[in-house]
This record gives sequence, C-alpha cells and structure tokens, in this order.
Amino acid sequence: MSDAHDARDADRLPVPDDELARAPETGTGRLGLDLTRRVLAEAMGTAFLVMAVIGSGIMAQRLSPDDVGLQLLENAFATAGALVGLILMFGAVSGAHFNPVVTLVDRVFGTISSRDAGLYVVAQVIGATLGAMLANVMFDLPVVEWSTKSRSSGPLWVSEVVATVGLLLVIHGCVRTGRARVVPFAVAAWIGGAYWFTSSTSFANPAVTVGRMFSDTFAGIAPASVPMFVVMQLVGLVVAVGLIRLFFPRPPEEP
Repeated sequence: MSDAHDARDADRLPVPDDELARAPETGTGRLGLDLTRRVLAEAMGTAFLVMAVIGSGIMAQRLSPDDVGLQLLENAFATAGALVGLILMFGAVSGAHFNPVVTLVDRVFGTISSRDAGLYVVAQVIGATLGAMLANVMFDLPVVEWSTKSRSSGPLWVSEVVATVGLLLVIHGCVRTGRARVVPFAVAAWIGGAYWFTSSTSFANPAVTVGRMFSDTFAGIAPASVPMFVVMQLVGLVVAVGLIRLFFPRPPEEP
C-alpha cells in the first residue's frame, strides 16, 4: 500500500524545469526520438489541426448556412475533438506543440534547444499551410484561395492576447503540477470554450493563423489581418512567461 501511496504522491509533485522535457505533452516528447521524426510529427500534427479548423468550418457553412451560431458551435466542437486526438497521438513523439508560442515558451524554460525550436516553428508553419490546402481540396475548392475575411480591431487583438495567455497557463499549470496526462483534454476544453468567450474565436497560434489565410471560408483570415494577430499572440507569450513563473515557480532543490 505504501508504494501505491508514494506513486500517487509523486504524480502530484510539481515538475522542475529541467524535467519538463520528459513529460509527454511538453519539451521534446517522452520517446526521445531523433529530430527528423519529431519535426515531421510537428508538421503533420499542425497540418491535421488546420484541416480540422478549416474543414469543419466549411462543413458547418454547408450544413447550417443560415445559422452562424450553430456554425461556430460545430467548428469549435470539431476543433476541440481533433486537439484531444492529436495531442494524444504525437505528445510522446514531439511534445505535440503544433504552435510556435508553445515551442518558444518551452525554449524560454530550457526544455528544447534553440536549433530544435527553430525547426519546430518552421515545420509548424509549413504544416499549417499544407493543411489549409488539403482542407480546400477535400471540399472541392481551389487549392489556394486567399481569405477575404478581415479580422482587424482592438477587441480582436485583446482577445488574442487573452486566448494565448490562457492556453499557455493551461499547459504549464497542468505540467508543473504533475498532471501532464490531462493536457490533451485541458487544452481542448480551453480552445473550445475560448471560441465562444473571445471575439476573435481564439486563434492563439501564429502557425494556424498563417495557414488560415489560404482559405476563403468560415475559418479564414485576410492576409492583411495576420500580422497584428501574430504580434498579439507573441505579446500573450511574454505575459504568460511572467505568469507561469509567478504561479508555478520551480520547487526548491532537495537538500
């Protein structure tokens, strides 16, 4: 019985910065695979994520053409479901970042190298772009169709800061308190909810933001609107780093 109690207590202990990379949903993944396979996992995972976002948006428009609220509900539900599956699929392989701000925060905390972080970000952007193109193809649309949906206003920009800060706090709040196993569900719940309580519908991801400009559909964003969305997401990253250090500090060293 004591061994079982010890195991449960260990699961609840905060995770030090230098151990974060061994958690399946952060750092570079628990399997410790070579960089090539990890980068491919990041590209594929981000591509699937963008396919889910754009594809479900197109399907929602076609199934519920006269009800924008229902379209958003369908889009949010499909995206959240895909996130759970994708993080469970690739968490142990690459850390399942699928998002440059997640990668950059891990770089700040030293759980991924600068070289690996740079390649992760490149793979995420490429994957997002290919995912948008595949979503268009699956629904018999032009492979590349620049979005005309303008998303440019102060409230939208503030929403992106809020959505990004919340996402990063959810991830590190779980990992740093020994609950890495629930990250797939916590992230999906946050993104699914933030679709509704943020006016921007919670992009919170520079790579996905770039990918979504290649599809002139429900989930698209005009190229001219992309730079400020990315800037606000990076602002959210900076704020989140400070809050992570404030609320989830590294525990003291054992004597």
